Amino acid sequence: MVDQKQKYIYIFTCHEDEISLCQLEMRSLFGFHTEANVIESSVSINPSRSPFIKERIDVIYKADCLDDLIQRVNGFKAEKPFKVIVIEHPHTTNLQKIGFEERRKIERVIGLQIIGQVNLQNPNQLFAVMRVKDHWVFGHYTKSESIWLFHQQKPNNYSTALSTRVARAVVNIAVPTISGKKVIDPCCGAGTVMIEALSMDIDIVGSDLNPLVTRPARENIAHFGYKGKVLLRDIRDVTGSYDVAIIDMPYNLCSVLDPETQLEMLKSAREFAEKVIVITTETIDPLIERAGFIIADRCVAKKGSFIRQILVCH
Repeated sequence: MVDQKQKYIYIFTCHEDEISLCQLEMRSLFGFHTEANVIESSVSINPSRSPFIKERIDVIYKADCLDDLIQRVNGFKAEKPFKVIVIEHPHTTNLQKIGFEERRKIERVIGLQIIGQVNLQNPNQLFAVMRVKDHWVFGHYTKSESIWLFHQQKPNNYSTALSTRVARAVVNIAVPTISGKKVIDPCCGAGTVMIEALSMDIDIVGSDLNPLVTRPARENIAHFGYKGKVLLRDIRDVTGSYDVAIIDMPYNLCSVLDPETQLEMLKSAREFAEKVIVITTETIDPLIERAGFIIADRCVAKKGSFIRQILVCH
C-alpha cells in the first residue's frame, strides 16, 4: 500500500570545509538540524537546487525488511521503460555494506516484480532501492545536476567573489521557499548570487554602487540567458520592500569600510527587508544588533585558511 503522505529521501555530501555551510542549508531547506548525510522528509526539494544534495528518492513503498519490500513492489506498473538501481551510501546505515553481487541480485529481483518494459541501457525512468537505518525503501530516483558548476564559466570573474557553489547554498539559505518571494542583492558585484537565484526562478534584483561591476554583472547574467535587473545604486538609496536581502559585505583592499559605514548599510537593509543574509569576513555581530537585527542562525564557509561568516538575520 502506498503511503498517503509523500516522503522523500535525500542523500547529500560535502567536503569537511563545507560541513557548517551544508548543515545550515539543510536546516533552512528542511527545518531541522542533522549531522547525518541522509534526510527523510515530506518537503519536496529539487535536488539540483543544492550543491550538496546528490540524489533524491520519492518513496513509493517502505518496509521493515527486504522480503516485505519485494512483496509490496509486486505488481507495481511502470509507465515508461525503466531500470532499478540499489543506492548505498556509506552514512546511510551502520549495518554491513551490501556487496556488488548482492546489489545486482536485489535489482533483478525487484525489477521482476514490476510490470513494464525493462531498459538497462537507456531507461526513461529510474527506480531506486535503498536501506535507510532500520528499513528499506523503493521509489522514483532523481540525480542532481551540478548547475552551479556550469555557472563557473561566466565571462567576467573576480577573485574576491563568492564561488558559485557557496553562492548557490547562500541562495537556498535565504530563500528556502521560492513562491511569492521578492529578493534583493544590493551589493551584487559580478552577479554571482543573482545568477544562482535566477537559475532557480527566484524573483531577484541587484544593485551596486561600483560602476565597474554593474556592466560585467549584466553581461554575466545575460551570458546564461537569464534576465535580471542590475542598477547602479548605493545600498543606502534602496527603496521598496523585499522579503529577503542577501548582502555580501565588501572586504577587499579597494572596498575597506569603516564600522559606521557598515552600520549605515545594515540599518538601510533593516528598512527594506524583513530577513537579511549577511556574508562577512570579519565579526560584525555588534553592528548587526545595533542595526536592529537578531542573528537567528549562522555558519562559516571555508576555503583553506580563508573564512566567511554567513549570518541569518531577522
